[in-house]
Parts: sequence; C-alpha cells; structure tokens
Amino acid sequence: MSDPVPPPAPPAGPAGAAPAPEHLGRIARARTGTSTAKVGYPVGVRELQVLRTRTLGTGLVRLTLGGPEVEGFESHVPEEHVRLVFPDEHGELRLPRREGTSLRWPRPLPVSREYTVRRHDPVAGEVDVDLVLHPGGVASRWAAAARPGDRVHVAGPPGGHVVPGHYDRYLFAGDLTALPQIARYLEELPAGTPGWAFVEVAGPGEEIELTAPDGFTVQWVHRGDVPAGHGDALERALRTVRLPEGERTFVWMAGEAGVLKPLRRWARHELGADPAHCRATGYWKRGVADFDDEH
Repeated sequence: MSDPVPPPAPPAGPAGAAPAPEHLGRIARARTGTSTAKVGYPVGVRELQVLRTRTLGTGLVRLTLGGPEVEGFESHVPEEHVRLVFPDEHGELRLPRREGTSLRWPRPLPVSREYTVRRHDPVAGEVDVDLVLHPGGVASRWAAAARPGDRVHVAGPPGGHVVPGHYDRYLFAGDLTALPQIARYLEELPAGTPGWAFVEVAGPGEEIELTAPDGFTVQWVHRGDVPAGHGDALERALRTVRLPEGERTFVWMAGEAGVLKPLRRWARHELGADPAHCRATGYWKRGVADFDDEH
C-alpha cells in the first residue's frame, strides 16, 4: 500500500552548516508524493520522566514526558509509535540496545506497549502520549497512578507512514485506541480539507475536544453498553459515507482486529477506496496482550 521512496540528496543548509539528515529529505519528498510511504528514523531508547498528567474525558489519560534524555527525540507524522518499556513480573527491566539506526530487543521480549506520539514539542522538550484506561492493562495501570517525576523508558519511534496532504478528502475511523492518532491527523491537515472522522466510544463521557479543518465532519459513534471490540456500531456509521466520483480519498482505520475485518472488505469492495490509498491497522485484539497487526 505504500510507494517506495528513493532517498534524495540531503537538502542543503546554510553555508558551512551540516546537511539535514537523509530521512528529513525523504519525508519532505513523501509529503508531495502520490501515495503513503514508510520512512524510517534513527531509533533510540531513552529514559523520560513524567512532567504532568491530564485526564481526557473518562477514557484517556495524557502523559506529558520530558527530561534531559528527550533531546534528539524525533516525531514527524501522525502515524508513528513509541514503545513504553516496563519491568517484568519479577521487577527486572530489560531494555533494547541501539545498533546502528535500529534497536536489538532482548529475548524473551520485555514487557512493553505501543502508543501513538500525540504531540512533540522539541522547543519545550515535551512528548505527549495518550493512553486508554482499562482494567488489567500493565500500561493503563501504570499511567493511572503516574505522578510528576515518575520515569519510564521510551523506545522509538522507528519511523512513520507519511501521508500526502493533497488528497481531495480523508476518511478516518476507529475506536478509543485510534483517537490519539485521528486527533493528530485532524490537527495537521491543511486548512479547509474536507472529509469524515468516525470515532467509536462508549458514550458522551469519552468524547474529547477535537480540532478539525472547516468542512470536516466529525461523528462520535456511541456503542452504549456493548463492550469495546464488540458490535457493529462503527461499521453501520461508516456505511453512510459515499465517496464523490473523480476524487482521491485517503482512508485510515484502526481499532480491534476483529472489528476491522469487515471494514477492510467494505472499504475496498463497497466504498470503492483504492487499496493504494487505504490503511487499516489492528491496534488490539480481544484476549491478546500487546497485539499489533498492520495491514
């Protein structure tokens, strides 16, 4: 689903300045390309500290992370992720180590969970990560109790999928786990971009304030008493969408893997979305810890 992006020559800087890193040139080229493209970043692992916490509705908690090791952290596009690494059940913290531009993870794998980079402010030295609050989750339990000064190891992001900003329309859909990425997409789209965003939540309490371009339709889909990852509320809402003929639309969907299966088929065979411009990612799966299945 992604076009290969051959590395261009690094962009020239001021006289005497070092050239910009190669991946920044690849990102710039991908932004003006014809389809999405995966661009890798030099990846690292760093110990960050909690600067502040904030609850968002009844379903999310935002951790703002920073500290001396935040220097050099990179975040360039909405579709990128970091891993928070935690001690295992014996209290042992095993970390990946950097090898060149990637990380080598120890075996067995450490306890870690993957999250969208919601915001990165390199000037303030801050990274925001929004976590879903739910019973039994190792990261959720830690985030709910986190206080300023607490520390956590953050690996990544290893790169991101760059989505050009010149599609005619955009369609975003997902559950609460997809909301941080949808929110960042909406904030970064060009002014006046039309499209739709469908977010499945339990009810009004899980809704949060979003900043979307004028002309963009945001619909909160309430599933009521149906547990997360069950039911077809999101699918029924999406079936109201009709794509205008002759326009290029980018489609992005994420959430529980089982819920996404019929949505993939619908997007490609009924909605008429071009597979080259459609991405669907299983962020989690009922009964499976740390599931990630990208398509």
